[in-house]
Amino acid sequence: MAQTPHRRSASSSASSQPTSTRDGALERYFGIRRYGSSLRTELLAGLATFLAAMYIIVVNPTILSDAGIPFSAGLSATVLISFLSSLAMGLYARNPILVAPGMGMNALFAYTLVQGAGLPWQVALGCVFWSGVLFALLAFFNVRKAIVEAIPDSLRYGITCGIGLFITFIGFKNAGFVVDDPATLVSLGTLDPALITFIVGMLLTAILVTLGVNGALVLGIVITTLVAIPMGRLWGADVVVAWSGLAAWPDFSVMWQVDLWGALKVVYWPFIFVMLFTNFFDALSCFLALAEAADLKDENGQPRNLKRSMTVDAFASMIAAPLGTSAAQTFIESGVGVAQGGRTGIVGVVCGLLFLPFLFLSPLLSLVPAIATAPALVMVGVFMLAPVGRIEWQKMDQAFPAFLAIIVMPLTYSITLGIAFAFLSFVAIKLCTGRLTEIKPAMWVTAVLCAIMLVTTQ
Repeated sequence: MAQTPHRRSASSSASSQPTSTRDGALERYFGIRRYGSSLRTELLAGLATFLAAMYIIVVNPTILSDAGIPFSAGLSATVLISFLSSLAMGLYARNPILVAPGMGMNALFAYTLVQGAGLPWQVALGCVFWSGVLFALLAFFNVRKAIVEAIPDSLRYGITCGIGLFITFIGFKNAGFVVDDPATLVSLGTLDPALITFIVGMLLTAILVTLGVNGALVLGIVITTLVAIPMGRLWGADVVVAWSGLAAWPDFSVMWQVDLWGALKVVYWPFIFVMLFTNFFDALSCFLALAEAADLKDENGQPRNLKRSMTVDAFASMIAAPLGTSAAQTFIESGVGVAQGGRTGIVGVVCGLLFLPFLFLSPLLSLVPAIATAPALVMVGVFMLAPVGRIEWQKMDQAFPAFLAIIVMPLTYSITLGIAFAFLSFVAIKLCTGRLTEIKPAMWVTAVLCAIMLVTTQ
């Protein structure tokens, strides 16, 4: 990853500069200087991650409302699960990761299970719960370790790059830089004041990052928001930064409305499996991508604290259902904080604490428009494309699966589909070229699950 801070040992850091009792306790628990960071950097990284991901507080309940869950209740559930699970990720797994209701999972919940298959939302929440239970079992029995070790380096690099392009595409879409086009599928949006503001913000953010300014991504968000304030007032037709009130009361009316036993009917098992597959591999791929991008690895070269992180993700899936929302999972916008220099669980703690006040202060979210956070998402894509040069492009059995992971994710708007086609192509090429010994057992199992997922969701 570009400009990764130089790592120093905890002992050398401690000897080079005195610390207070508080800082000493934080260092012992989180290893801030051991990972080449500082408390200020971690706090800024947590703020940057939250600003990039806070849209979920409004977007998730909007999608849940299409499934029949009241908007205000969905908002309260979104805030609570994001607070609890991000806090757990920071304190227990000690990783710089935000956990919140996933965009793919909420769409699967609302449009596939409830609207498509006709499940009552209470039963759909039950499916969310049981998929979380199965996720927890996979984490407990260390299944994810076997899968991680079976994934070749080229696929890891491809997944990282694919997610980077996916995040960039989200940023462009949120800003209106890329829009639908009936003739070419996508095209450049109209060069109106909003799009010009985004372009200015994106360039300013890139300049700040190039200059090595600490807190560049947060500053980019703040500056772009300030530039956007006159829109709809001095120029442009639409107001994008508007005061819509200070406070609103939380709504807990759907809490504990989950139908656990109704969801166990055999006819609903395929839905539980699809949710499990999507949640598990989205979480796993995000961990792999963030670990590669920021070198968050243990002494064996595996993602740091992976078992604990996956356990938190499983915990988040299980408690999301009783709270009244679709499954929470690792948020890929965590890459914004990682790009800001965040390396420890303090980032997750900060994110969790920043969510909590919005149980009452949700109207304030309108003050930070999508065009202000979009430049940070684009910059994350730049950072996460760094491993593309490590893919062995001259070896087609390595290059083609990695290429599919890179290209399918943004073009299908799905991390899961990118992973599925990458894994299946890897196994197919090895099988048809007589290289069976290069396919580990866990990869065989994963490929079969990918095929089942593709068949059952189409």
